[in-house]
Amino acid sequence: MNNKMVVDERQRDLGNFLVGRLLPFRKKKSVGPFVFIDHMGPTELSNGKFLDVDQHPHIGLCTLTYLYKGEIEHKDSTGSVQIVKPGGAGFMTSGKGVTHTERTPKSLRNKESQLIHGYQIWVALPLDLEESEPRFDYYPAQSLPQWEEKQLKYTLVAGEAFGKSSPLKGYSPMFMVSIEAKEESTIKLKDEVNGEVAIVVVEGEITEANEKVSAGQMLISKSDEACEICIPKGTKLLLFGGEAFLEERYLLWNFASSSKERLQKARSDWENKLFPKVAGDETYIPIPV
Repeated sequence: MNNKMVVDERQRDLGNFLVGRLLPFRKKKSVGPFVFIDHMGPTELSNGKFLDVDQHPHIGLCTLTYLYKGEIEHKDSTGSVQIVKPGGAGFMTSGKGVTHTERTPKSLRNKESQLIHGYQIWVALPLDLEESEPRFDYYPAQSLPQWEEKQLKYTLVAGEAFGKSSPLKGYSPMFMVSIEAKEESTIKLKDEVNGEVAIVVVEGEITEANEKVSAGQMLISKSDEACEICIPKGTKLLLFGGEAFLEERYLLWNFASSSKERLQKARSDWENKLFPKVAGDETYIPIPV
């Protein structure tokens, strides 16, 4: 396994919510255009506790929200309002600057409890689109390519892989695929995906080169060489990656850019409340000191 690395989630508590961060980490800051991955839950929200992420900004990236359980209401400064549901993909392009909130929908706030489980992912924008106009797109579960092969159930969430194309194209060559094993099976990735490759174990475990990778871990190929993996029955995976950018991407809080100076400007703009606002929302998350 000398051309692979295994990453463990670094968990942190966000009050009502437990989050495990997989990317970036010290030895690998990105996989293709993907620069950030948070694993949300699985968490049961009950006793009047809800998901309430107040108004916060982004630049230079796209947020990709993908849920297995629960629902999240997305609102942003472009005027978009959308309930992100299991199996669907919310894709917000921040470009030159956007503000948004993420909350438990009103329709679920009178329930005794709800289970929420999913991933919040950041995809960096190409150099010529870093200052593009912000927008939000939503792709319901039924709009995403789904198929079964060799006892494996596939959903192509984004980009191109396995000879198929998702309506969620992204802005550079990339892919994100959800895979569930109905029975034990083996998957060969050679010629099925292009670029850097990472595999998140959502549930269960996988075996690659006689080494087990368990739920809460991520396997990353350190080269473009695709691997062959054994997937036991009931295991769920999130496979992602693509072609890396030639220019390095820097992160500062919720901002991504090829320019460190641009990150500092975004910081100043947020501190001085120059970003656009979500309509009717006066909440504000200060940038960490």
